[in-house]
Amino acid sequence: MDVNGKRTDTTVLVVDDVAASRYAMGAVLRRAGHQVVAVATGAEALVELDVRLRKGTLPDVALVDVGLPDMSGFELCRRLKARPHMAGLPVVHFSAAAVAPGDRCQGLEAGGEAYLTVPAEPEEIDAVVRAAVRAARLRADDQALARRLTLLSETIVTIQAARSLQELADAAADGTARLTGAPAAVFVLGPDDELVRATSRDRTSLALPDEGAHRAVAHLLRRLTRGQAGVQITTVSAPMWPAGFFRPGVQHDARLVLNLTQDGNSAVCLATPTRGTRPVNPEDEALVARLAQATALAAEPLLMYQVERHVALTLQHSFLPQPHRLPELPGMEVVVRYVPASRDTEIGGDFYAALRTPGGVLAAVGDVVGHSLEAATVMVEIRHALRAYCVDESDPAVLAARLDRMLQHYHAYVTATVCLILVDPATGRVRIANAGHIPPLIIRDTGSADYAKAAGPLLGLGLPHPEPTELFLEPTDRLLMVTDGLIENRGTDLEISMEQLRAAASGALPGLDALCDTLLACFGHDREDDIAMLALQVKN
Repeated sequence: MDVNGKRTDTTVLVVDDVAASRYAMGAVLRRAGHQVVAVATGAEALVELDVRLRKGTLPDVALVDVGLPDMSGFELCRRLKARPHMAGLPVVHFSAAAVAPGDRCQGLEAGGEAYLTVPAEPEEIDAVVRAAVRAARLRADDQALARRLTLLSETIVTIQAARSLQELADAAADGTARLTGAPAAVFVLGPDDELVRATSRDRTSLALPDEGAHRAVAHLLRRLTRGQAGVQITTVSAPMWPAGFFRPGVQHDARLVLNLTQDGNSAVCLATPTRGTRPVNPEDEALVARLAQATALAAEPLLMYQVERHVALTLQHSFLPQPHRLPELPGMEVVVRYVPASRDTEIGGDFYAALRTPGGVLAAVGDVVGHSLEAATVMVEIRHALRAYCVDESDPAVLAARLDRMLQHYHAYVTATVCLILVDPATGRVRIANAGHIPPLIIRDTGSADYAKAAGPLLGLGLPHPEPTELFLEPTDRLLMVTDGLIENRGTDLEISMEQLRAAASGALPGLDALCDTLLACFGHDREDDIAMLALQVKN
């Protein structure tokens, strides 16, 4: 108990080799309400502290006699301060001998907080102990806050670098868990009540029990944030919060920190389980509120991109003919494939076309440089321009030159690659104009495969295009055109990827569908760019 008759929560380690002195010092401290652990030597003190460190019960302060038999109190202090997990333990030196100024200086230089001359009044001993403990706890609180602020900053940097809403939610969940020391779930509620969710790693696996629970959470978050500006903090009782979010099969009340995006159409929610009757740490809650604000700000461009990507995909799908809607091409068999990039990747400007012209069948595969809604829009313009031009013109080199002028006139800063081939089904004659694209691959029935020797400048540069390359297809030959999204890999030379494509194509089973399916199975998983593919064969 303290001087007012109340027990304190302070534990004092007394290190003194004189039994009577240990007893007297312990009696003074116990009367002041402190708990006391007494040892006789520096070695005993180190052993005692090691044991308590493993148990998580380090004392709050050490009172160390300067004149110990095995090492000086100053040396013991230096050893404690050199140990990372004990460096924060405050040390008060004491001595019954006359105290010279140099002794006090030596104690302070060793890391001690104070120096007592004994005997001393009980009130002075108690005051020095309390002051040392108070200063140490303030330092520890400041250091803990600095660590949490650093953690908050690191989490915000990770959130701002997220390339998708799922990456953002994952980073926010981990950051929330580390800030609060509790499992965390994060929800991003889109304008159409689409719910992206994540939980902190190594805590639990979040699985909404059913679509009903999904709708219930989305409805709850929408209701809580309706008309609310800024950060909102609230507790939701277990009956309203589905079980299993923080611990599988267990129902918890949830502490929610919510923040709307600036447009007010979407919301971010950082959720942690409540801790019964334990009071909420206001500093932790303030940091989580800051994290919620940063998460909402970082979510806005990702939500906008999600809408843009949906528009771009809709645009592409509406203008690219589906395989079952390809025009009738007498004397030719044509198979196409189109695979959008992975969900978290920007939309591209890939396209294909198969058209009847006065001179034969015109096939094209191309790619507008860049990844955006603009790229998809320009892709549509190029495809429609090509359809218009080939009504009265069949020469692929002339068509490439016209597309080049169109891009320069209407989109001066846009470039595109395209490969145009004109096939005469009656003779198998093929004329190829290639504008910066991967050349067509000819797969023979002998099992060999070779790229056509056709090259030229990109569209949009205004450079002259060479005369078309000519070759002949046998009825058993297959011609393949692809965009680089099928094979391009960061850090790998394109020529190496093209050789891998050639080898895979030469080993594909007969038939155009088998060829396309084989190549997609080999190369088409989790691509960062769209894939457009067209394969054709002259009918017997």
